[in-house]
Amino acid sequence: MKRRVDQVDETADAVPARRDGGFSLVEMVVTVTLMGLAMIPLMVAALSLVKNSSFNRNATRVETVLSNAADRVNRATEGCDYTIYYEAAVQAEGWSESQVSVNYAWYTPGATATTAGTWQTGACPAGGYSDGLVQRVNITVTSPDGRISRSVQVVKSNI
Repeated sequence: MKRRVDQVDETADAVPARRDGGFSLVEMVVTVTLMGLAMIPLMVAALSLVKNSSFNRNATRVETVLSNAADRVNRATEGCDYTIYYEAAVQAEGWSESQVSVNYAWYTPGATATTAGTWQTGACPAGGYSDGLVQRVNITVTSPDGRISRSVQVVKSNI
């Protein structure tokens, strides 16, 4: 049987209206809570990565300054004061001279070849620098935040 176009379909209104396909409030709260719990380890890992990166950057800068200071002192002509050389290395990094400390010692040989010598405090003996003098320069560089400190010994002589 054919239907007429002007005939009204009464069965269409009889079907109950479908519920909206969205999420309920409880489903949304559970979803947000689960996502939050999943994000906590990721945030902790990111924070740890940033801290380690910052620490490694500072350690690298300290090592660079220390290497530069040791190289400058090593290349300097022998004398009793190497202050300008290690301070220049620290200033090249943009740090204060207080970030570096230096201790000097000079070597006194033993009376015989089989007798050990000793290290005396100071850059030079009382008479000043002389040929054959062996000096030990201990250089310590500390990062501006004070967390990293590295040291190196440079032995100088013209023997």
